[in-house]
Amino acid sequence: MTASQPRTKVVLRSEETDGHVSMIDNTVPAGTKGPFLHQHDFDEAFYILEGELVFQVRDELITARAGDLAFAPRNVPHTFTNRSDRPARYVLVCTPAGFERYFARMAAKQVGEEPPEWAMQPLPEVVRVGPQIGDG
Repeated sequence: MTASQPRTKVVLRSEETDGHVSMIDNTVPAGTKGPFLHQHDFDEAFYILEGELVFQVRDELITARAGDLAFAPRNVPHTFTNRSDRPARYVLVCTPAGFERYFARMAAKQVGEEPPEWAMQPLPEVVRVGPQIGDG
């Protein structure tokens, strides 16, 4: 893993909460464009631990810094970017759980390992509905 790759660690997974909630600790490198505008049938709460991220929720842009929470309700278009020159770290809470499997797969791929068996269960559907922030 290089310094320019995101870092991720699943800290609470579906099997530990009867599918109700998952938590993922993520670090986003400086200058990361982030995902395309997307939506899905689960809620996401992003609690910023370090740095800052710019979120788009619907058509609104929100800058969240350490100590702030950004919330993306289910089925609402959203994305984020790190426009700063420093990494940003956040805890992501997903309800219901399931999307933590994506992050576990990504982390395993970065270190050249097979994902854990639990991460190979189906992923919730994510639908791309627009560009990355700034690519309008």
